[in-house]
Amino acid sequence: METRKTKLGVDHPDTLTSMNNLAFTWKGSGKEIEAVRLMEECVQLRKRILGVNYPDSISFCTALNTWKAEQEDVALLI
Repeated sequence: METRKTKLGVDHPDTLTSMNNLAFTWKGSGKEIEAVRLMEECVQLRKRILGVNYPDSISFCTALNTWKAEQEDVALLI
């Protein structure tokens, strides 16, 4: 992801896809907090660059909302 940021720029769609992929990797590895933070950044950039109605913007936002809801459910159990 860092290479893409350097070569393509933070706002490039391929960089945002890499951010999304890394967030999913972190989520799958149990790095929930890091994954949510990265996805929040990715969603904000995606919405600003491509718009809120772009299919990937909607998909990324849906994943982020799901992850946040999961964190809230876990917090309620503690």
